[in-house]
Amino acid sequence: MPRLASPVGLTETDRLELERWVAAHRTPQQVAQRCQIVLAASRGHPDKDIATDLDINFKTVALWRKRFINEGPDCLWEVAEGRGRKPTLTPRHIERIVHATLQTKPAGATHWSCRTLAKAQGVSKATVNRIWQSHQIKPHRTKGFKLSRDPNFLQKLTDVVGLYLNPPQKALVVCVDEKSQIQALDRTQPGLPIKKGRCGTMTHDYKRNGTTTLFAALEVAHGKVIGQCYARHRHQAFLKFLKRLDAEFPGEVNLHVVMDNYGTHKHPRVQRWLKGHERFIPHFVPTSSSWLNLVERWFAELTGKRIRRGVFVSVEDLQKAIEEFLAAWNSDPKPFVWTATVESIVEKLNRCKQTLEKIKPGCTRTRMRKNRRK
Repeated sequence: MPRLASPVGLTETDRLELERWVAAHRTPQQVAQRCQIVLAASRGHPDKDIATDLDINFKTVALWRKRFINEGPDCLWEVAEGRGRKPTLTPRHIERIVHATLQTKPAGATHWSCRTLAKAQGVSKATVNRIWQSHQIKPHRTKGFKLSRDPNFLQKLTDVVGLYLNPPQKALVVCVDEKSQIQALDRTQPGLPIKKGRCGTMTHDYKRNGTTTLFAALEVAHGKVIGQCYARHRHQAFLKFLKRLDAEFPGEVNLHVVMDNYGTHKHPRVQRWLKGHERFIPHFVPTSSSWLNLVERWFAELTGKRIRRGVFVSVEDLQKAIEEFLAAWNSDPKPFVWTATVESIVEKLNRCKQTLEKIKPGCTRTRMRKNRRK
């Protein structure tokens, strides 16, 4: 008497899942066939009948019936070692392509493209693109960066980051800076509006209608921004803006003011005013470290969302647009949350120093100011 095959019990969830895999166009054929075996076995069909219907060996049916009972649905997707499509590139070849991308340059150019590197390496551009994606390599992109050579870098960094991560009680942290020379640009023709299948357009040429300077103060805790436009960015305008901050915030609250090292902020008259208003406590970021001032992040929002694609027929038109953006922002302010610690920043900068020193020895040494002769 022939031995009976082990019964296959399927839950309703498993049945629906297997039927979905069989119907899906992207399911590999071998997986779909295994699902059909299990579905037929669950309906009580013997192995030989299933093998005949699917035109396969009955031993294959017995194998997947047994594996499904012991291991469940996930086993249907397993591919035996050594089976499947073999990789066309060896690890050594991939390493050679990565090395060429990072360590060499094409003749007459600053960086590789997918096509130029593919031609040089004898592979397809799709292959180069896959390798770049898997290694997170983007030769076509660069970012602005400069390593600070401030002799008091660590002290200033610790001071400012400490304000962000552990703000003092009964005090406010305010990041202040100016965005100078904002141009009121008018286009020579109207741009085409955005539509399905086509992005909006702007003319490549423009008409200059003057400039303005925006002084802004970002309240770190709540994200509120106080801003004022001035014709110029001299110390007189900065003093007016400080006086406005003095009026905006209650007199009993200390203000920790984060600023950069621009000459306007260190003008003698500004320094005298700060000394006469003791609740204003200045904190200067290191030189070449504007990324440490959070108001710069808000300036990026303003530029990207209102100025870069704006059309302004006059300075007054530009100032009105800035004021409207300020009002919209402050109606629902979103604070920028600082998360980087001093240790993590220093660790990254040390790696940068090591790399830069290999390129040009001595370029990261601390720059000491020479004493001026009286």
